[in-house]
Amino acid sequence: MSDPQPPEHYTVVVNDVGHYSVWSTHRAVPAGWRKAGFQGDRDSCLDHIENVWEGPRPATPYPV
Repeated sequence: MSDPQPPEHYTVVVNDVGHYSVWSTHRAVPAGWRKAGFQGDRDSCLDHIENVWEGPRPATPYPV
């Protein structure tokens, strides 16, 4: 039996055109993106994006 893994920790990132994404805190932020000032578990980060994103909404959700 394997040891339980700690929950993954994420940070919200944003690019220059206002697109948001969730990025693992264990990885470097990719070129063209910057930290948006919020960290937490994946669901908390997605909730934060939902509250702050002012851009157009996609017709269907992006695959995860």
